[in-house]
Amino acid sequence: MVNESLYKFILVGFLNTLVGFSLYALFIFFGIPYPVAVLLSTVLGVLFNYKTIGKIVFTYQGGSRLLPFILVYIIVYCLNVYGLWQFESLGLDNKYIAGAILLFPLALISFYLNKSWVFKND
Repeated sequence: MVNESLYKFILVGFLNTLVGFSLYALFIFFGIPYPVAVLLSTVLGVLFNYKTIGKIVFTYQGGSRLLPFILVYIIVYCLNVYGLWQFESLGLDNKYIAGAILLFPLALISFYLNKSWVFKND
């Protein structure tokens, strides 16, 4: 059921987002450029997210869908960096706020891609 899986995705997403955004903020704090900060926080969170999203949200326990899952994260990464660049070009230089604004739309895109492509048979 889409509503139940979306509900679970949102709950699991809070934990995953907390981890990912905390890493992103930490990297920004240490002066790492935002494209690299997004990349590092994404890479470090992918395996954890794969297990939590796959098992809890879509009841999948295998490892064969890791590559499509990673591809979803590559798409989300590109959208994230593009969004941050757009905010910067509009004069919003605060990367913490810009990153926080992007969390919800990127989460919806991630859910849709995972549901319709990565875990579509579950």
